[in-house]
Amino acid sequence: MTPGQPPTVETGSTPDDEAPLPTLAEQMAEQLGGWRGMLESSIPVLVFVVVNVVTELRPAVLASVGVAVAIAVGRLVQRRPVRHAVNGLVGVGIGAFIAWRSGDDRDFYLPGILYGIGYGLVLLLSALVRQPLVGWIWSVIVAGGRAEWRHDPRLVRTFTWLTVLWGVVWLAKVGVQAALYLADMGTALGIARLALGYPPYALLLLITVWTVRRVTRSPDVADPAIG
Repeated sequence: MTPGQPPTVETGSTPDDEAPLPTLAEQMAEQLGGWRGMLESSIPVLVFVVVNVVTELRPAVLASVGVAVAIAVGRLVQRRPVRHAVNGLVGVGIGAFIAWRSGDDRDFYLPGILYGIGYGLVLLLSALVRQPLVGWIWSVIVAGGRAEWRHDPRLVRTFTWLTVLWGVVWLAKVGVQAALYLADMGTALGIARLALGYPPYALLLLITVWTVRRVTRSPDVADPAIG
């Protein structure tokens, strides 16, 4: 999962014939891509911000895309997982293309802003209709497609409020970026993009994992991971 997606969480025990679920630390490391994944996904944006300040838009676009490609290729050569690198390359590539065509450095961040707004609204809408997106993503990734949590009122409430939390935080951080975009503060927007990327995501992931583990370990809640 990248900055902008809901988390995976660990709940309860698994049957003896299934491999145990990863620990909290392992799940967070997987979703964040580890320290290397977090660093690599931030480098192209940092390069764009610095080069754009020192020179101008087009060298910044070329430099950021070049770095993103180099990171992805390096991952392939080393036979390491490329999911985070490819996600970063696609995001940087779309923003760079729009900024190149418009000639406005702010447009480098526009796809991320639009995506964040849409993602936050979808999260809140899913909670409003009692189909919390965090719960469904958890079902797909952790519970093998099973959704027994839908039959437990406490888990439904838990996933609903967690989904609301994710949606509110997402809209708040993208709101800051949108305000800087409209104020034509390109450099500040780049800094905000970096500062509001992984830190809030990591905190939300930690809260989600801790909360769901706590609820599912309660004596009066059945373990939905094993049905």
